[in-house]
This record gives sequence, structure tokens and C-alpha cells, in this order.
Amino acid sequence: MPCLNVSTNVNLEGVDTSAILGEASTAVANIIGKPEAYVMVVLKGSVPMAFGGTQEPAAYGELVSIGGLNPDVNKKLSAGIASILESKLSIPKSRFYLKFHDSKAHPAQEHARCLHALHQE
Repeated sequence: MPCLNVSTNVNLEGVDTSAILGEASTAVANIIGKPEAYVMVVLKGSVPMAFGGTQEPAAYGELVSIGGLNPDVNKKLSAGIASILESKLSIPKSRFYLKFHDSKAHPAQEHARCLHALHQE
């Protein structure tokens, strides 16, 4: 169940966040190779943030996935999400940082297995 969590100092009032969420969800699913039905995207705006010593538009993201991540995939994800943020929120690609966490399967993921079983019915 990949989860992309993005925070930005850009005010999202009046912004079509549905388009950002949809494009990001599709990008994560396609690049990682997991069903989009399991992808979660969280977008937070107006977060006080400084990057490179300025408060110009910037964003920070974290992507957690149970498997599916590697250096090549991470590079593609960074580029894809950065492009979406640049086109939709005018955040320069150089002012976006994405952290990756490849989580190993754990008994706590039993809930995800249950969700999967429910979707199969």
C-alpha cells in the first residue's frame, strides 16, 4: 500500500487539488507497478517551510511502500512528482525533496491483506 505524503508552503485555496491527487496517484501506481486501488496520496498546503534559506514555493514529500522501490524507480518517482508539482503549483523542481522508505512486510500489514481480500469479493 504505497503512501505519498506531500507538504508544501503553497496555499492550496482555489487550486484543483483533485487533479494533483489523481495525477500523483496514477504516477505512483504506474512507476512502482502496484494497483492504484492501494495507493494513498496526502497533500497538505500552507505549511510553514523554508528551503535553501528562502520561503519561496517549495515542497517536501515522503513515499512509503512495501517493496517496489529501488534507485531507478525512486529517480522516476522524484521526476514524475516534481513535474506534477511544477505544472500544478509552480514549484520549481529544484525546490522539491522526496524521501523514500521501503517498508518490509510486517504483521501489522495484516490489515492490508484483509483489504485486499475484501476487494476480491
